[in-house]
Amino acid sequence: MSKRIEVSDLNVYYSKFLAVEGVSIDIEPRSVTAFIGPSGCGKSTFLRTLNRMHEAIPGARVEGSVLLDGEDLYGPGVDPVLVRRQVGMVFQRPNPFPTMSIRENVLAGVRLNSRKISKGDADDLVEKSLTGANLWNEVKDRLDKPGSGLSGGQQQRLCIARAIAVSPEVLLMDEPCSALDPISTLAIEDLIDQLKQEYTIVIVTHNMQQASRVSDRTAFFNIAGTGKPGKLIEYDDTSKIFSTPSVQATEDYVSGRFG
Repeated sequence: MSKRIEVSDLNVYYSKFLAVEGVSIDIEPRSVTAFIGPSGCGKSTFLRTLNRMHEAIPGARVEGSVLLDGEDLYGPGVDPVLVRRQVGMVFQRPNPFPTMSIRENVLAGVRLNSRKISKGDADDLVEKSLTGANLWNEVKDRLDKPGSGLSGGQQQRLCIARAIAVSPEVLLMDEPCSALDPISTLAIEDLIDQLKQEYTIVIVTHNMQQASRVSDRTAFFNIAGTGKPGKLIEYDDTSKIFSTPSVQATEDYVSGRFG
């Protein structure tokens, strides 16, 4: 069951430094939203506020609200661990747990949430999650081998399987293909297209072609200069952002006349 995200007037701070200023954005369920913009403009920082991952950095805090189907993720008494179960994250570099088998990697999040699970249920969940990540046929005969023995593209799909095993409603992806070759990138893009049938997906990418291929809507972030906060400049249907954006800065960026 994928969820709608509504962000209002979000400011993100690292101690006194305002990293992202005044972001308001609604993200539709069962869709792919891409965040684009130059390096250092706050895309990844903002992405990490959507499941409270940025709080892992000392001194990081937000003002404003992030609602997931009307529930404020920053409300009093809300457990960040629960938030991260609802809103999963896939990182830039594939990060399977090196000492764990493929099977144990898939189950890691479930075990972390201390859910007791029978062997039969665990087997079913492993197959379902790896099938969901388009990896089952490639690894079903070596589930007990280490996850670190897979290729980079397979490792990233293993991380996606691990993320979907806990049944999140939203998947955040921070440049999930930047460390991968073109064929693995295509596999992940195809997978994103399938996953949006079930999940709300938000992806940060530096690859314009990727944004135009995989996303339904695109948000362009920009920064006025070093030490200034990142801001959301324009947010619209992807086709419009790439063909007839409303803001000159967006046009300069997507047409490559920028930076």
